[in-house]
Amino acid sequence: MSTPTGAPAPPGGPAVLAVAVEHARRGVRLQVALRWVLVAFVALTVVSVPPAHSVATCRVIAACYAVFALAVAVAVRRGGDRAVRLGWIALLGDLVVLAVLTLLTGVATPQSWTSDVVTTGFLLLPVLAATQLRPRVCAAVVIPTVVVYLIAGIATMAANQEPWSSLLLRTVIAGGVAAGCIGLSLIQRSRVAQIGRLVQTRGELLGELGDLEQRERSSLSEHLHDGALQYVLAARMDLEEARDSGDPEAFDRLDRALTETSRLLRSTVAELHPAVLAKAGLPAAVRELAATAGARGGFTAEVRADGWPADLRTTADPLLHRTARELLANVAEHAHARTAHVTLSFADGCARMVVADDGTGIGPDAADPGGGHIGLASHAVRIEAAGGRLRIGPGPDSGTVVAVDVPADPV
Repeated sequence: MSTPTGAPAPPGGPAVLAVAVEHARRGVRLQVALRWVLVAFVALTVVSVPPAHSVATCRVIAACYAVFALAVAVAVRRGGDRAVRLGWIALLGDLVVLAVLTLLTGVATPQSWTSDVVTTGFLLLPVLAATQLRPRVCAAVVIPTVVVYLIAGIATMAANQEPWSSLLLRTVIAGGVAAGCIGLSLIQRSRVAQIGRLVQTRGELLGELGDLEQRERSSLSEHLHDGALQYVLAARMDLEEARDSGDPEAFDRLDRALTETSRLLRSTVAELHPAVLAKAGLPAAVRELAATAGARGGFTAEVRADGWPADLRTTADPLLHRTARELLANVAEHAHARTAHVTLSFADGCARMVVADDGTGIGPDAADPGGGHIGLASHAVRIEAAGGRLRIGPGPDSGTVVAVDVPADPV
């Protein structure tokens, strides 16, 4: 696949491609602005340091170069996909103009300083080429520039009585500028690619997280329907039976149903607004999450918090609590695990949580936006935004181990 400008499509998809094309067009516009500096340089050189002969020819060349620069500027201003390609071709035109002027003023009119001044313009060509996001295009311009610079120097060396040492030193400097510009082109292309990948990730998250609220609502509805609502319906039936028969066992069943309903409702409310997090701390809140998830998924959940002081409250507690809820919900819904272990610790300003299960396991790319676990991907983004890191790996024998490290301050 290639871009509209003829360049190979950068990795990362349409979002990266759009960013790369836009930056390429900006580079061409900068190149147009710098070309006018070169046009002014050529014109001022011909006027202020004219050669002894062929003055009219040099002025015609300078005028034609100004017309050429104007034509390129107009074409670029109109935009379109051809603007970037035209920018590449225009660089070769710059090289041809400088080479012709250097040879014409250095060989035909050796008595003037014109060629010595014109050769300085060669050093601006690599800068023009560095505005391109394609390092190969940049190299295709700067390497011939250095070669032509050396050839022009050799052709005018006898007329100017310049020693080889001076010519070679000037060529080394020109080569250094050329290499630096290729390096700058590589750097800016890598930065644009990175920006494009971030744009793509942001777009994917925004698009996929649009359904997250609906999923949360559906999950809450299912939780209430399959849990508390069933106990309420059973309690109603037991109440009607108790009214008709006065059976003590009906009252006992009614009491158990209402008790279980209260427990499930408290659990649901705690998931939505974990008051226990502020009152009892993160370990207690995570234990409540683990107990609820274990009952829902049919596995044994254990929370270890030996490395977390009982009275500790940190700035990372809400983030870790939400992440623990997501991870334990994944264990309950997808892992088919028998056991799950949560470990909490805090040391040196870093809060750490590890959730391990012995279930079927998930892939290491589950936290990526395209990995299929949108909720987990959103939590990974939040953790990274807080300066932390979420890592997923296989368990020692089976299952999955998720480690979360987040910078945190005691509060």
